[in-house]
Order: sequence, then structure tokens, then C-alpha cells
Amino acid sequence: MPEADLEQLGINVIRGLAMDAPQRANSGHPGTAMALAPLAHVLWTRVMNYDPSDPLWPNRDRFILSAGHACILQYAMLYLSGYGLTIEDIREFRQWESRTPGHPEVHHTPGIEITTGPLGQGFGNAVGMGLVERWLRNRFGPEVCDHHTFVICSDGDLEEGVSHEAASLAGHLGLGRLVYIYDDNHITIDGPTELAYSDDVPKRFQAYGWHVQNLGEAANDTDKLYRAIRRAMRVEDRPSMIVLRSHIGWPSPKFTDSEKAHGSPLGEDEVKRTKEILGLPPEQTFWVPDEVLEMYRKAIPRGQRLKRKWQKALDGWQGDRTELDACLAGRGLDGWETKLPVWEPGESVATRVASGDCINAVRDVVPGLMGGGADLTGNTGTNLKDAGVQTRDDPGGRLIYFGIREHGMGTILNGIALHGGGVPFGGTFFNFSDYMRPAVRLAALSDAHVVYSWTHDSVGLGEDGPTHQPVEQLAVMRATPNLRVIRPADANETAQAWRVAVDRDGPTALILTRQKVPVLEGTANGGLARGAYVLAEAEGQPRLVLIGTGSEVAVCVEAAKVLTADGIPTRVVSMPSWELFEEQDEAYRDSVVPPGVPTLAVEAAASLGWERWADESVSIDRFGASAPGNIVLEELGFTGENVAVQAKALVTRKEGASS
Repeated sequence: MPEADLEQLGINVIRGLAMDAPQRANSGHPGTAMALAPLAHVLWTRVMNYDPSDPLWPNRDRFILSAGHACILQYAMLYLSGYGLTIEDIREFRQWESRTPGHPEVHHTPGIEITTGPLGQGFGNAVGMGLVERWLRNRFGPEVCDHHTFVICSDGDLEEGVSHEAASLAGHLGLGRLVYIYDDNHITIDGPTELAYSDDVPKRFQAYGWHVQNLGEAANDTDKLYRAIRRAMRVEDRPSMIVLRSHIGWPSPKFTDSEKAHGSPLGEDEVKRTKEILGLPPEQTFWVPDEVLEMYRKAIPRGQRLKRKWQKALDGWQGDRTELDACLAGRGLDGWETKLPVWEPGESVATRVASGDCINAVRDVVPGLMGGGADLTGNTGTNLKDAGVQTRDDPGGRLIYFGIREHGMGTILNGIALHGGGVPFGGTFFNFSDYMRPAVRLAALSDAHVVYSWTHDSVGLGEDGPTHQPVEQLAVMRATPNLRVIRPADANETAQAWRVAVDRDGPTALILTRQKVPVLEGTANGGLARGAYVLAEAEGQPRLVLIGTGSEVAVCVEAAKVLTADGIPTRVVSMPSWELFEEQDEAYRDSVVPPGVPTLAVEAAASLGWERWADESVSIDRFGASAPGNIVLEELGFTGENVAVQAKALVTRKEGASS
């Protein structure tokens, strides 16, 4: 078969799979995948460097499908090019425990770089990937890191506000080697984009400082697509946007340019009619002729050659392999934790300040540590000193000024983490973690190694008032599977929290105080790693357990003194992390919080969830107030005196009920 004919047959086979899989599942999005089959063919056969036999080869090009609803397109290419997916995996599209879920999931399907789905997230993830690729190349040289990031994005991605934040920062930083293709198909679920969207996309991205090509009607012109992508790849000083006018569902007679092709199968009859137009056997489903599979599987030896060439260059590289390995693993050098500072009991330090001290103390021994704040770098303890600032002119800088862009910051952190090469951190006020919520959820779903520095953690922040005072945020974050939430009691627990955050996989949220809190006896002993531990033991058999987190641990210590003096032996437990405590065996948990002993939790946040660990809680089930922080805390009952009163009442009720 002539090469051009074979190429066209391959593209049409992709379209056939894009129709068949959603049809069999009775669920999915065939239209975009059908329209973009030529683009996918060009990327996987003529452009991208990858090795299907080693999907995690560090120097591979990255591909992000920000339009994650079109994932059947990516699954088809992963199957055809030899990533280990089978035709049965394509048949099982969107089924229970299949390797082809309804949106791409990293660590679940080989060849998927990042979990996308919520529109706009993948757009921002790619900025993080481009940033850390440039940083690694600058630090270790092109022998180690020298590749591109390719993105397919949609109208939905560009309408979501997060894309504006990420695009703005990418343009400001001059991130080259980022190639975005915008599928300008003029269709959303509600109908034509003109219902709600009339942006001039080329002008928008030109205003951000991007390199822009408007290809117009070129979705089926593989040579024109190839040339445009190659032009974009040569741009080193700014990101690139290729605007491609496509026709969703093409060449379906009934549903081309229809919203019906966006989110629903075409129907068996329409699939057959479309296959006839494409020259595919209409009665056969999931049809892939041997010559097409052979064409795409040439990617395996080609990728292996590329990897061998890279490995040879790496073997001759004269740089610091220990530092490189630590960066790629997202870890510290051996013994890095010995550099963490220790504070003496009796000192008074805000945990946000202690966190900043930790970052700067371990900067040189956690070589991939990079990040900053969302215009709150000093406020959130995220000022990485003497490590350079990431700019257009200094791609080696490790301090990132994200600007007032919490949404974008969250997505960029995920991109850095899942690309590999850095240990990213980002900070804002805890109340504004709401702006980061979609990205945080995806970090947890993706097991992305990200550290959040969320400060001003309670009503204790004071005069800014209830708009800035987090109340419900702790409950929300604790409800998120696989998100490790740590609210340290003092500076020493903060240092221990950083040890956990660096050494453990997955995302960690540090919930830190604005106000100074006392350094307590016993917090430097490593108990934080188990989530909760006995900080102050009762004098004799405890009749009461007080559990505190964060700044309220010191309040519990004060209350315990009052209670002990009144004849109620009281144990104080610091519980900085529910998640770490849940990991411990039942015997340990019972040794810390004994069943049957009246237990009162004290935390300046919503009470939701405390019923698991305590009989009652001193908490906040209302919004805060504007006043000096100590006054707000006092008025809402967070004093040793009030906690002691509430505790006595609890003991009386419990002991009375059991007598």
C-alpha cells in the first residue's frame, strides 16, 4: 500500500476506534477524537520522542490531553503505538477496573502523564512541566533533559479561568518548548460556542506574549499540521499556541458540527454510515488491520534508539549524579533531615515562620525544592532565599513568584511534580485554598508529590475578619482521600512535618499559624510522624484526654494544668494529622486515645469529623469576626479556662452516665 494511503487508513482506523468504544460503552465523547485523528497521527508518528517500551523514560516528550473528555483518542494511540494496551482494553472503555477510564488517569494507564478531566487543569499542568523541564536543562544540561511538552486543549479549557492564570504566567516567564494545539471546533455541550464565547483567541495569547499560529481549516492536512508544530518547536523564548479549526464528529453525515457528537455515542446506524464514508468495514467493530498496527508499532524500535542515544550521553555526563537522582526522585540527599532546625521550649514562633526557616535550612540538601507564594511569599513562609528567582532570564531560579494566581499555581505545582525533577511547594492563606481546590483534589487523585503551605490557619489571624478566616477548610481537606493534612502545634512539629512532606509520596498540606505560638516540651521527639502522640501525660490514671491541633495544643496544655489542680488527671494529646494517625495500628491508636476515657477535642475550626476521635469538641460552627486575633480566639472560647470548664462538664456527664 502506498505510504500516503496507509497513513490515511491509519487515521481512519483511529476514527473507527473513536466511534466504536463509546458506542459499546454507551457513554463517551467520540466527536473530538474523530476530528483530531490526523493531529494525533502526526504527533505520534512524526513529532514526539517517546519509547513505548519504557513509558517513564525521563527524557521523553510529554503529551497532555487537557481536553480529557477526548481520551479515547489518546487510548487509541497508546494501543496502536505499543504501550501495552490491548484491543480488549479499548473494548472495555469506561468499564469497571478497565485501563481505559472515562478521563485519563496517571499511574493507571501506561503513557498517561497526568490526570486531566476538569477543564483547564491540564492546560496549567503543562506550564509546570515546561517550567521544570527548562529548569532541569539549565541546571544539569541537555544531556540530561532536552524535550518538549505538547498539549491539546479545547474551548472549555480556554473558557475556564484557570487557563488565563496559567497562560499569563507562562508568557511572563517566556517558557519555550511548550506547544499547545487549540481545537477550535465551535461546539460545547449546550451548543455552538457562540452562545457564550466570542473571544479572539489569537489576540488573547499574543497579548500574553505567546507565539501564535492560526491554521484555520487544516484539521485534515497532515503536512500543514506537521509544519506548524515544527515551527512552534523551534520557539525557545515563549510558549506556542496553534489554533486549529476542526469539525467535531467529522465525517458523520448526521452529527458533524453538532453538540450531539460531543458527549454521546453516534448510534449504531450512524457509525456504520460514517465507516462507509471512511472506507472502513461497516459491520466490523474495533477493526485494526495488521498493516496499520505494524505502521504504528514502528514507534517501539524508534523510541528505543532515542532512549539508547540519550543513555549514552547521560553515561558520559560529568555532573553530580547524586543531586540529579535526588531531583528526579523528588527526595532529599541522604541525611537531609539533619539540617532541619530545632527550637528550644519556651520560644515563641509562628509556625508559618518556622516553615520558612525549614525551607531555607534544607534548600541545599533537597536540591529539587522549588516554589513560592501566590503574592504572599513572605506571609506564607515560602521565600526560598539565595536560590535565584525563576524568570525569563534566569531559568535556573528556584523561587517562583506565582502572582495572585492560586488557581494556576495549583495546576503548575501538579505539573512540576508529575513531570519529575522537583519538589514543588506553594503558599497562600488557608482560606484561599478554596481557589486551589480542583488542583488539590487532582494532586490527591494523582499521588502528586506537592507541598502546600497554607497559613493564617484560623480565626486567630485577626482583623481581616471572616472573609479571610478559615473555618470549614480543614474539614474539606480532611475529607479528601490521599491528601495528608498536617496542622503542627509549634515550630518543632513544623520541622517534623516537613520531614514527612519530603520523604513521603503524595501531597501534603501544612496548615500554619499567622500568630506566634509557644514551643512546647516534647514536640521535637518525632511523634508527629505517627499523626498523634501523648504530649503531656496525666499524673496517674487519666480521667480525661484533651486532643489539640495547631495553636490549640498550647491551650490544651494550659487547660490540663487547671484540671489537674482540680483533681482531674488529664492527658494532653497532640494530633497534627488525622491521616497519619489513621495509618497506625489499633493498639497504638488506643494507647494514645484510650477507649472509654472522656475525650475533648479543641480546634479553632468546624467540628465536623471530630466525633470519630472525641466525645465532644470545642470548635467553631460559625464564621469568625474582625478583631485582634487573641480577642477573637478568646471570645470564641479558645482559652485554657474555658476548655477546662467544658472538660469538667464532659467528665461529669460521662462519669455520671457510667455510674
